[in-house]
Amino acid sequence: MKYLLIMQVNPEILDALSEDERKLVMDGHGEFMKTVQDSGEFILTQALADPANSTVVTGTGGTPAVTDGPFIEAKEHMGGFYLIDCENKERAIEIAKLIPDTRVKGLSIEIRPVMFSYGADL
Repeated sequence: MKYLLIMQVNPEILDALSEDERKLVMDGHGEFMKTVQDSGEFILTQALADPANSTVVTGTGGTPAVTDGPFIEAKEHMGGFYLIDCENKERAIEIAKLIPDTRVKGLSIEIRPVMFSYGADL
C-alpha cells in the first residue's frame, strides 16, 4: 500500500530553531531517506517552495480565476512529502516517526493513503 507522508511546516517554529537544531533536522532527513531506501519502501520525495510562490487557479463556474499566493492563509503549510510503499498503516506510522520533524515540537507528519496513482513507474 502506498502512503503519502506530508510534512506540515510552520515557519515560525523552524525560524526559532538554533543552527545546531536545524542541522540535526536536515541531517536526519538524509539518514531517514537512507533507512527507507535500504528497506525498499521509499518511492520518492519532493520539497516544495514557500506558499508565497504559489499561484492558485480557482473554479468560478465560468472562466477560472488566477491569483498569486497561497490558497488560504495558515500558520502551517505542506512543505514537502515522502511517498512510500509499505505493508500497512501501522508500518507507515512507524516510518513517519523516523522523520526528524517529529522530534520538533509543533511540526507534524500527515499520513494519507494513496487511492490511485498513474504514470512514472510509481
